[in-house]
Amino acid sequence: MTGADRRIVLATHNPHKVEEFQAIVAATRPDIEVIGYDGPEPVEDGVTFAENALIKARAAALHTGLPALADDSGICVDVLGGAPGVFSAYWAGHAKDAVANRDLLLDQLSDVADPHRAAQFVSTIALVVPGGDEQVVEGRWPGRLATAAAGSGGFGYDPVFIPTEQPTAVERTVGEWTSDEKNAASHRARAFVALVPLLAAL
Repeated sequence: MTGADRRIVLATHNPHKVEEFQAIVAATRPDIEVIGYDGPEPVEDGVTFAENALIKARAAALHTGLPALADDSGICVDVLGGAPGVFSAYWAGHAKDAVANRDLLLDQLSDVADPHRAAQFVSTIALVVPGGDEQVVEGRWPGRLATAAAGSGGFGYDPVFIPTEQPTAVERTVGEWTSDEKNAASHRARAFVALVPLLAAL
């Protein structure tokens, strides 16, 4: 990523993730342009967040010839032994149905008392440079599961996740946070803090 070309491709077809990454990157590295990926999706057959992130980043770097970022993330619930984890996007079946995933998770924890609903969002970001290095960083966002969905902001499990640290005195799910609040504190933002020094070397 030298000279006039300051682009880096984000290996996802999810426009929400692209917008979120663009906002996070703009806050710390406004010289870098994050662009979406329209190439083929590889089979994500890894059993860890890191494996799946690398699979996606390698495919995007190979297809575009640009440095590629890929995020693999999910929600990990303590009482479920860390599940859904890498299966978060498909928790209710093969289709990526966010509402069905949330409903199933809430149903599975319907009899679990609030003190035992600890959970965390995990984001693993892989950076792959064509013909160069591969790096992986991780961010964790602790909190707990709500007993019911609240808020229409964000995506995925945001409406059922209550972070431990709140930006206001009133406790809210991430679905009730503003985009700026989320982008400043999320698991992806935390992972990106570790990624910034690696981007400086590009």
